[in-house]
Amino acid sequence: MNFADEITLTGLRAFAYHGALPEERETGQEFVIDVRVMLDLSAASSSDDLEKTVHYGVLAEQVVAAVESNPVDLIETVAQRIADIVLEYPQVTLTWVTVHKPNAPITVPFADVSVTIARGRS
Repeated sequence: MNFADEITLTGLRAFAYHGALPEERETGQEFVIDVRVMLDLSAASSSDDLEKTVHYGVLAEQVVAAVESNPVDLIETVAQRIADIVLEYPQVTLTWVTVHKPNAPITVPFADVSVTIARGRS
């Protein structure tokens, strides 16, 4: 098994109503998501068979749908929700999910706030 193979989705954008403050839940904001998916791509690359990999277009749609559903207080919870979806694919051994909140309600100048989690199979 090759543990160095990876599919990466960078900069997925979703509009949602996550946040601990009432105004975040009322007005919403953009979230930016990065997903790294570790899997063995040798069977897919040797057979040219989409069924032996993760269809990144479908995964991107699933990630955006997960971000846009059911508001929660923490972006940590959003990241876990995404990791759970990624790990539903049997080919995936490990995933890193980063949720960026570029418009977080912070009172000092900043470029970004993000949370990254890593999750794998037990």
